[in-house]
Parts: sequence; structure tokens; C-alpha cells
Amino acid sequence: MMIALDFEKPILELEKKIAELKNLSADGSLNLDSEVKKLESRLEVAKKEIYHNLTPWQRVQIARHPRRPYTLDYIQGIFTDFVEFHGDRTFADDKALVGGFALFEGRPCLVMGHQKGRDAKENIMRNFGSAHPEGYRKALRLMYMAQKFGLPIIAFVDTPGAYPGIGAEERGQAYTIAVNIREMARIEVPIIVCVIGEGGSGGALGIGVGDRVLVMENAYYSVISPEGCAAILWKDRTKAPEAAAALKLTAKDLLEMKLIDGIVKEPLGGAHKNFQEITETTRQAIHQYLKELEGIGGRDLVEARYQKFRTIGVYQEAQLETIEKIFVKSEKKRSRKKMASAK
Repeated sequence: MMIALDFEKPILELEKKIAELKNLSADGSLNLDSEVKKLESRLEVAKKEIYHNLTPWQRVQIARHPRRPYTLDYIQGIFTDFVEFHGDRTFADDKALVGGFALFEGRPCLVMGHQKGRDAKENIMRNFGSAHPEGYRKALRLMYMAQKFGLPIIAFVDTPGAYPGIGAEERGQAYTIAVNIREMARIEVPIIVCVIGEGGSGGALGIGVGDRVLVMENAYYSVISPEGCAAILWKDRTKAPEAAAALKLTAKDLLEMKLIDGIVKEPLGGAHKNFQEITETTRQAIHQYLKELEGIGGRDLVEARYQKFRTIGVYQEAQLETIEKIFVKSEKKRSRKKMASAK
């Protein structure tokens, strides 16, 4: 079944007209080839105009497309001899985060990532790609194994965020993600991270610390979802398109700000339009970056990774005396406000 997003409706209408004309001329009684060619030309122009000028919110919609390839699709298309591992050896096996060992171009590696479902039943099983603490503990257990055997790690990120339920918090969701971030910074094997759909908040960061971080052309990577941001800033989730633009969450924005290392180009219209093409492009990107990291010693990898993330963001250094003056001034201002409100 064809699933079209709101901004794709002109494309869908043209495709339907082309299909209708082809059906009419199929029996040979009508020759509509010229009309079909005209519509096909219009279709190509419409596709280029729409997909080359997508807004940040439209890219978020494509990132969430239900036909978009997920982690297991990429594992099947790029890797061979995949053996999935289960459980965190503490609580349970989280189906929202899958991982195991496989061969990449004949070379053993660890591959893992968030996994969403294709239908309601599978989405419930996969918790819509929102991992629990046990999912991140499972990922870390596998990363320790990869380090022990000197195997590179490839992580696919696709989650709206870590699961925020009471049970997850009781089992240490925030702590578990923090531990993963710390430990990934220390692991002495190459780590390549690729955001294939949604890269939401701490849920993405839990497996997102890598020597090379890539984002697909129509994926997004952000501290919060556009809807969550809109609910906080405007108290109105319908402001999500404005929030998406303000968050600078697209691959292009992230590369310009030097928050990521590269963009994986997608087929026109999104990764779901041509699975063979996107898997080949992704394979080439992984190959390229693994080649770059080949031969770098474990300690050197860790140091370079540390410096990479230390350079992110903007900060200013100041003398202690200056900071103390600012603090005192701020405290005086706060005191005056309290006295004024007391009166």
C-alpha cells in the first residue's frame, strides 16, 4: 500500500494519473504514450522541486516514515552471518534494541541498533524503538565483548528517545545511559554511529558516542523531539514545525555546526524509496570510515574520540575574580527582587 505524506500528495496524484493512462492503453485500443511521457516529465519536475526543498519538519516526517528501513533491514542488507545476542544478564531482553556479531565485507564486527515495528503488534513488542535500561545494558555488554576480541562496532540509531516510563526510571534509565556514554568514550576499538531515522535525546546518545558519527540525509538528531520542544516553549504541540526549524536538527545543519562527521545521501524521496541503493550507500560509508580508523591504536582512538567531543559547543574562559563578581552581582539582584516581592 502506497503511503504518502501531506507534502507528497501532488506526486501521488500524478503517479495515479500515469497508472490510469497506462491501464487504458494496455489493451492497445488507445495510444496514450505522448500523454504519459508529458505526465512523467511533470512528475520528475515535481519530485525535484519538493524533495530538494524540504523543510526541517518535512525531513522529520520522512525520518518517521513507516516504510523506512530499520536496523534489522540494514543488518540483512549489508552484513552476513549475523548472530543476535539477547539479554543484559540483569533483568530482561529488550526487543527495542537489537545487537549481535556479524561479518562486514568478511570482517567480524559488532552491529547493534534501535528497532521499531512494522505493525501494531510488533511496535508493542519493540516498544516503538524506545529502549529500556536493560536494552542499553545489553548494548554495553556486547561492546565489552567487541573490545575483548578487538572487533569494530557499528551502531544504528533510530529512536524517538529512551522509554520514560516509571519502570524504566526505577531500573535506572538515566544512570544507565550515562554509564554507556562514559564507557563508549573509553572503549578501545573503532566505533561508527549512523543515525538512520530518529535520533532523539538520551535514547540516541546511549549508543551514540563514536569515532565517526553519520546522519542520513532525511534523518534527524536532536536533544528533544520537535513536539516535546513545542510543548515546553509554546505549550502547544502543533508548533512542532517551528520547533523543528529552531532546533537545527537536520543533517545539513548538524554538519555545518560540526556536530557530526558526514551525511549519508538518500534516494530521492527518502531511504524507503530504494532499499538497494540506500544499503549500498551506507555500506560504502561504513567501509570508508572503517578504513580511516584502521591501524589506529586503542589508546590513540580513545584520545581522539575524547578530543572530538570536547570541541563540540561554544564556551568562554574567564578569571575566577570575574566569575565571583558576576555571582555576587546576581545574588544582590536576586535579594532585591525578594525584598520587593515581600513588600
